[in-house]
Amino acid sequence: MSGAIRLLDLNPRLDRASLAKAFAAAGRVQIRDVLTAEAARNLHRMLAEQTPWGLAWHAGADGPYALPAATVQALPPEQRMSIQKKLSAAASGRDYAFIYGQYPMVHAYLERWAPGGPHDLTVELLNDDPLMNLVRDVTGTPQLIKVDAQATLYGPGSFLSVHDDSHVAQGWRIAYVLNLCAEEWRPEWGGYLNFYDDAGDIVQGFRPRFNALNLFRVPQRHAVGYVPPFAPQARYAITGWFRDR
Repeated sequence: MSGAIRLLDLNPRLDRASLAKAFAAAGRVQIRDVLTAEAARNLHRMLAEQTPWGLAWHAGADGPYALPAATVQALPPEQRMSIQKKLSAAASGRDYAFIYGQYPMVHAYLERWAPGGPHDLTVELLNDDPLMNLVRDVTGTPQLIKVDAQATLYGPGSFLSVHDDSHVAQGWRIAYVLNLCAEEWRPEWGGYLNFYDDAGDIVQGFRPRFNALNLFRVPQRHAVGYVPPFAPQARYAITGWFRDR
């Protein structure tokens, strides 16, 4: 890409053949050091310092909600407590639930929230040939034509319940998580992307490594583990789906 700031430059040393073999065997793969070090640092800085974080949450039949940053900042304490009670009730039972910080990058791009800014540039680069061709090659899915994106922040108390992303009719083919969190994320801080079999056992878990791209075929049962209150850093990522329509 041209310009002063590098945001999505791919690591030129990626072994696409080995990555494709791993994906074909399991339907999922984690590509470590996917970007150049400079690009990864710049994306992390964009998320950590330049993103107006809203809030996404869902508790059973209540939701989903995507609250913009201004709305979140204005939430009175009693409403925050009400959301937490609903989440606790849903998560302690059998209902689907989640809560995490979010910034809807594609929606913001289309609505021109901050035209020409780094988030808009990232959306364009995600849909450009270098990354699209990498994902097509690794997943063996040449029919992919576009990708959506949201920035996500999993801080203390955040989680995402088990689900399978069964939206094939909407063109979802490959889900992704581009992790840009702390460079040394510890296992006890939670936030793992876990995959489950039909018996509810974890069959694989991806640590939220800095500069790592997780790709997995959908539908597939997965969740993001609870981030405990003592976690000192946030799990920053860009997430979404590569689509064939």
